[in-house]
Amino acid sequence: MKRRTLKHRLLMAISVLTCLGATVPTVAAAPMKVEFVVTPRDQIRLDFADASKHFVMMVKREGKSIGSGPLAGTAVTEYGRHDIVRGVGGDPSGYLVFTAPDGDIAYVKWLVRAVFVPGPDGNPMLLDNGIWEVVGSTGKFKGLQGAGILRIEPVSQTERRFILEGQLVPGGGEAKK
Repeated sequence: MKRRTLKHRLLMAISVLTCLGATVPTVAAAPMKVEFVVTPRDQIRLDFADASKHFVMMVKREGKSIGSGPLAGTAVTEYGRHDIVRGVGGDPSGYLVFTAPDGDIAYVKWLVRAVFVPGPDGNPMLLDNGIWEVVGSTGKFKGLQGAGILRIEPVSQTERRFILEGQLVPGGGEAKK
């Protein structure tokens, strides 16, 4: 009898938890697109002394995002590592720190494959395409999740335009103290 009552209570608890789980509202991913031009603030560069045209550059660049979604209107800092063989290709990667005016932060990890192709003028043209994902957050961004595609375009000799498109699911955020 005792064993049967315990089993009955366990089944009842599982049923209740299952029903509660089924009624928890879900939040759908929303499309987003932001872009920004980043300007160098600091960099370290290693140029290989051989004939390979290989260089590695660590950069800190800053800009301001525009577009749609919760990351629009934020200050953006890129912490990037660009491993490139000029005229051939490369593997840039890094982190973007999106900081809202109130100080809340979203951290985005990105990875790109750089490929040089013949341009319309016959000179090499760089294609920088890759992916991004949210990897951390604070304040109103707390719990933010999402991922998407990334394109990097040259604006000048030193500035780059980042274009991020994808889906974001807002987290619950956290109250300011």
